[in-house]
Amino acid sequence: MSKSLSFEAVIFDMDGVITKTALTHAAAWKRMFDEYLKKREIEHGEKFVEFTHAGDYLPYVDGKPRYKGVASFLESRGIEIPFGDPSDSAGDETVCGLGNRKNEAFNEVLANEGVQVYPSTVELLNELKEAGIKLGVASSSKNCKPVLEAVDLLGMFEARVDGVVSAELGLNGKPEPDIFTTACDMVGVSYDKAIVVEDAVSGVQAGAKGNFGLTLGIARENNRKELKEGGADIVVEDLEEINGIAGLDKIFSSFNQ
Repeated sequence: MSKSLSFEAVIFDMDGVITKTALTHAAAWKRMFDEYLKKREIEHGEKFVEFTHAGDYLPYVDGKPRYKGVASFLESRGIEIPFGDPSDSAGDETVCGLGNRKNEAFNEVLANEGVQVYPSTVELLNELKEAGIKLGVASSSKNCKPVLEAVDLLGMFEARVDGVVSAELGLNGKPEPDIFTTACDMVGVSYDKAIVVEDAVSGVQAGAKGNFGLTLGIARENNRKELKEGGADIVVEDLEEINGIAGLDKIFSSFNQ
């Protein structure tokens, strides 16, 4: 069936696209940053201004590698601390220390509440797999493998480029296209024959920079306009709007005539 389709691969982001973990991440970021900002108020006399979802998480953190997200937010607040090292403890006042503290909070929530998936995404994944389409997952998260294992979807993908793999290969994080192009390279498909599926602005920016055949944005955060402006060719609120593999093929063809 894949020979009759106009695309050959689909590379999915994980958080907010496959799994309902984007909000878990957002909650963990808020918890960590609010605690840190309150600490700075006590120690440095800086007025506490809470970390908000729309004002801070979406523009500075969403979709980016963990330490890059920390650095981006701190820069927005004019806060300068040492970068540190990924081996820093969660108690260290460094970019890496704060990032590791956030990860501890994320894993606590994950352990307590588990992981849920978006049914429409799983349905499309199964349809694509059956059609012989190459599947990849590209995520900034270093938790990608255990999260996909928890929902029994890891074996669905022929390529996984996540935070762990990115560190090993020295890849640039979103909004650079490295993780998506690397996943495409792994499955042996040219970028113009591949689709990127993303829910973060930094992710659709990466898709646009990589010159993929189609960059599909999923507006989970009422951010349709921002995703479109970031480079998404088409934006939906959920993949059920695509009408399966036939609908996806029709959309891909319309952008690649």
